[in-house]
Amino acid sequence: MSVELNHTIIHSRDNRESAEFLAHLLGLTIGAEWGPFIPVVLANGVTLDFATVPAGSITVQHYAFLISEAEFDTAFGRIEEQGIDYYADPHRRHPGEINHNDGGRGVYFPDPSGHGMELITRPYGGWS
Repeated sequence: MSVELNHTIIHSRDNRESAEFLAHLLGLTIGAEWGPFIPVVLANGVTLDFATVPAGSITVQHYAFLISEAEFDTAFGRIEEQGIDYYADPHRRHPGEINHNDGGRGVYFPDPSGHGMELITRPYGGWS
């Protein structure tokens, strides 16, 4: 069997809010609540299992999603419609901009728990 990522747990202030936030932006499905988890199912079968944790115990993480140009247009439109702050870079030095790294488009924005989310249309550095 080849090695594949099956799921990962994402700590959040409110698992439902964070799962719905991401699912709405990316047009994804929220799975059935399972114990303390609310899963968001990605196209490759990986689930992001959002779990509510006590305040102050969230370590901010970075999550990057490779999406098509059409999906980027839709998601970015939702980011703008909702007034979500966005940046062309992970250090937030270029607010209100997107990037065009490696011939694609990319954008960084925070989720409701402060995690750094990234949308890209081309893998960086030719990685795939």
